[in-house]
Amino acid sequence: MVQTFGKFIEIQPKQGEYLTIGFSPSCRPLKERWQNNGLSADFIAEYFRVFFIGKLADIDEEKIALSNIKDTVKYVANELLENAMKFQNESLPFTAKIGLSLYDDKLVFCVTNCIDEQQVEPFQVFINFLLTGDPQELYFKTMRSNALGDDDNRSGLGLLSMICDYSAKLSWKFETIQTPPVTVVTTMVLLEIY
Repeated sequence: MVQTFGKFIEIQPKQGEYLTIGFSPSCRPLKERWQNNGLSADFIAEYFRVFFIGKLADIDEEKIALSNIKDTVKYVANELLENAMKFQNESLPFTAKIGLSLYDDKLVFCVTNCIDEQQVEPFQVFINFLLTGDPQELYFKTMRSNALGDDDNRSGLGLLSMICDYSAKLSWKFETIQTPPVTVVTTMVLLEIY
């Protein structure tokens, strides 16, 4: 069974530049590799930065400023990796992956991981809330809640920051795979760049 939230687009066969990195739970538990998320995000940002050198004259201020592209890619990649590692069901032999595809007018991040069945419904409720609410209001409400130490709140601050600070378009795909029975979540972040 497949369920999508937001304007999820299936990435066509790889065209142009793309990079995919996988994280297998069999080598070392993913949650023990937390500090590696920043290193992976740095690598991805540096790898894609070279494709934007010389294009700074074409900046559209309503979209991502190319002068900030490295920091933007690093932030988004790091947030997505942290969420994937935090919620990954490590009891299953499923490799969490992050991919970044470069198109003429956009960057598309896709992070895929598997989650515990009991996480599916609360996550989908949060996604619906995120997609139908006012992002700025949700952002400030979440910051206030975090500042007050509301532990009952599944923060989502990183996702809200992507929307509010980077004009990102987020979407999700949930797939139920039968063998072994597992729910695979793909989080897609689309950033317009020129």
